[in-house]
Amino acid sequence: MATKTLRILIAGEQHFQRLKIEKILNQLGYFRIAPVHSFDEVQALTHCSNAPIDLLIISTTLVAAREVDLDEFCRNNPLIRHALIYDSQQAQLSPMPGPLPSVVQVSWTGAPGSESLKQLMAMIDPAPRYQGLQVLPWLRELARMRVS
Repeated sequence: MATKTLRILIAGEQHFQRLKIEKILNQLGYFRIAPVHSFDEVQALTHCSNAPIDLLIISTTLVAAREVDLDEFCRNNPLIRHALIYDSQQAQLSPMPGPLPSVVQVSWTGAPGSESLKQLMAMIDPAPRYQGLQVLPWLRELARMRVS
């Protein structure tokens, strides 16, 4: 079951792409989503807020004309817990050396789809270990003693 309190920020130039990502996240049970269309809005929301962003999904096209390192921006911002930086094939990024820490996830092959978002959310918001009620051993013994 999805944690309904997760705050998600979707940043990209293409309205249709932001809408598509938001719809997929809605289908997965996430509804606290803010779509934005500029890097200035991302900066404002991640620097002036008291509440952290649990997931930032951002397109590299937002910083194509700027000299901004999105990876560094996400890692050094204490209000961004996780980030998915996707390349919508208009900006070219050099590959990252070595594995990335769990704080930042990077996709190099276009906008995230349903399956990749589902996998990402499973890492960020894992399902609880027990789906039903957990019966404590001492409670089970007590119930058995009352039946006898």
